[in-house]
Amino acid sequence: MPRPSRHHPLPFFVHVLGLAVFAQGTSEFMLSGLAPDISRDLSVPAGAAASLTSAYAVGMIIGAPLMAVTGAHRPRLAPAVFLAAFVAAHAVGAVTTDFAVLFCTRVVAAVANAGFLAVALSMAPALVAPERRARATAVLLSGVTLACVAGVPAGALLAERYGWRATFWAVGVLCLPALVLVFRYAPAGAAGRARVPVRRELRVLGERPVRRVLLLAVLTNGATFATFAHLGLLGAEVARLPGGAVPALLAVFGAGSFLGVTAAGRAGEEVRRRGLLVPLGLLPAAWAALAVGGARPVPLFALALVLGGLSFGAGSALVNRILSRTDRAPALGGAAATVALNAGAFAGPLLAAAAAGATGDHRAAVWTSAVLAVLALVVLVASRTGPTASGSMDARP
Repeated sequence: MPRPSRHHPLPFFVHVLGLAVFAQGTSEFMLSGLAPDISRDLSVPAGAAASLTSAYAVGMIIGAPLMAVTGAHRPRLAPAVFLAAFVAAHAVGAVTTDFAVLFCTRVVAAVANAGFLAVALSMAPALVAPERRARATAVLLSGVTLACVAGVPAGALLAERYGWRATFWAVGVLCLPALVLVFRYAPAGAAGRARVPVRRELRVLGERPVRRVLLLAVLTNGATFATFAHLGLLGAEVARLPGGAVPALLAVFGAGSFLGVTAAGRAGEEVRRRGLLVPLGLLPAAWAALAVGGARPVPLFALALVLGGLSFGAGSALVNRILSRTDRAPALGGAAATVALNAGAFAGPLLAAAAAGATGDHRAAVWTSAVLAVLALVVLVASRTGPTASGSMDARP
């Protein structure tokens, strides 16, 4: 029997899930550009408005495992329910004049987003043959990178012309076709599942190879977002880019991210066989190069493209590794990946902000990324040479 082509189209529903992830990713990242307008409109301090981003990250971390267990019982219905809650949260956020209500809507939206992503990360690979699972995961993660490239700049432009509330409405409207398609095309075979054996799945997540790859995901994504959160400031205040060039810099990083996720998805089987040493081994040097050369525009743009590709390519490979290591925990595997990525996205910028504040130099954020990348490399090398490493593929993170 001939083997299926690796270029055979993925099921349509995988792309539907990717569309929803794109809309949700736009919402997750758009607040960094809307905080000043929200601060003025609702008469709250700028720091309070900025806290909406942290609220979303915390909601993602807390919501992923809880909603994954809930959604596992009704896997066909759960994605639509999570998307409907996400849309409703944005509708309320768009009309409220109370900052406390807006804060709550961001937490609710994040919990719904986390539940959707956790279920989608478990569902999409199950819809394809094993050799296509990396590609299916890449389609989901490319929704996040496309949000950085297109969704966030478009949201910022919309807010500039019509106010921040218009961006909330736009995200909600963007989710509506995804909501209809998710409800219409969810696989018929995804009926109710038996009670999730939470304790058994938690034991799987507690196994040493799983803990290692989760730690690698936290460190790698922490390095990515430590610099991404400061990339605009690095371009504006260190490289002295003109105002119009700063969004272009962010878009270049996002374009590199999309290319990296796509490449990792297409080479998923090769990455599985060869391990993560090459992509994770390149990141410390690449972050250090950005810290040294980021004051000049040409190296800054070139390295932003390269680091976007390396960081998100490695992150995509790590998500696939988490899912393969947690195949005996189908309900919580996607949630574990979601928590690890968002824990890094939450902690990395905090560490970078502390370093930049202490030194008065935004390049300290990039050095923070380099340090986190070195720690990830140390964890990877130790796992390959430690007493539990057997040299087999299953012994590696």
